[in-house]
Amino acid sequence: MRDASTCGVAAPIEGAAEMSATLFSPIEIRGVRLKNRVVVSPMWQYSGVDGRPTQTHTVHYGRLAEGGAGLVLQEGTTVTRSGRGTLGDLGIWDDSMVPLYSRLVDVVKAGGAVPGIQLIHAGRKGRRNPPWSAHTPRPAASDDWRVLGPSAVPIGVEEFSTPVEMSLGDIEDTVTAFANAARRADEAGYEVLDLQAAHGYLIHSFLSPLTNRRTDRYGGSTENRFRFLVEIIDRIRATWPAGKALFVRLSCVDVEWTIDQSVELVRELGTHGVDVIDCSSGGITGLPFPGAKADYGYQVPYAEEIRSRTGSRTMAVGHIVHATQAQAIVENGQADLVALGRELLHNPHWPLDAARKLGLPDPYAQAPTRISYWLRKREKSFPGFTPSTEGSGLW
Repeated sequence: MRDASTCGVAAPIEGAAEMSATLFSPIEIRGVRLKNRVVVSPMWQYSGVDGRPTQTHTVHYGRLAEGGAGLVLQEGTTVTRSGRGTLGDLGIWDDSMVPLYSRLVDVVKAGGAVPGIQLIHAGRKGRRNPPWSAHTPRPAASDDWRVLGPSAVPIGVEEFSTPVEMSLGDIEDTVTAFANAARRADEAGYEVLDLQAAHGYLIHSFLSPLTNRRTDRYGGSTENRFRFLVEIIDRIRATWPAGKALFVRLSCVDVEWTIDQSVELVRELGTHGVDVIDCSSGGITGLPFPGAKADYGYQVPYAEEIRSRTGSRTMAVGHIVHATQAQAIVENGQADLVALGRELLHNPHWPLDAARKLGLPDPYAQAPTRISYWLRKREKSFPGFTPSTEGSGLW
């Protein structure tokens, strides 16, 4: 294990407590300053064309940025053409794509948020249809769209293909592809990189003993199963600027994977320049354990335990819906950041609404001036004014 002082890693939080932190207090991670702790979680739009973003993405990310979040994480963006999950996935596997993403970065910044990107290789979850078309014929196999995995192990989930076991050359090429994707992301202007190592995608399948049956240096022992992820992180950190933040999304618990194993992994990642652990669960076979049920904030305890046992900053995600709920997560030291997904599809201006409900003196300060000016003006129109999200008013 390397010394954190030798790899540019940000210092861990002191004892896992920032007692003055609130949902709308700023936070600095390396050289990246977020105006608040609200994060837009990566959400696939299935609207790319040959890996390239479209006007759908401009609208999607623009409205989310204007809604007041501190950080907008772009959907999982594939590092190779063969790493796509669906035909509509975004990709950043070619230098010609950089200007297209620079435009998205500009849109997010104009909305007042920090732009981030999630990098992914779908692995055995590749070559599928969007979830609403799951039972239609899959896209045809081709030489540039192989379904890859650490081992040719079928998992009993209907829509997953049995992957082709990756050769050592495939592994090296994929590690290089992640590094090149990180370079392009930097050139496009993203300030936060979120590495998808959860939910049954390629990196996660190397971590899991259920899907990794290799007998070489990438399989068997815990150290060996960590190796693929660690090599990717080291190569990314060699090209991703020291002043920019690196997150890793993990399934903190899953079938044949415990929170103790995640703690061991996070301690190792902290010595390789990882700044925040994005705490999720499950994905190899679906549910993280038999009988698991989703409820409000059901994954928050994972973020809290990782934070308290490792000193790493964490991000909580999963059915975080209400303002007081999100506020309590940060105030109680359960996580440093809260990520919302589908709730922001329901209400892209959730951060402004939450700031008002929590009684911030100027809740609309989270939005660009061209929006906040008019909302402040409306607020002063008459005594007792309430917006539509705070009850039915007089009607």
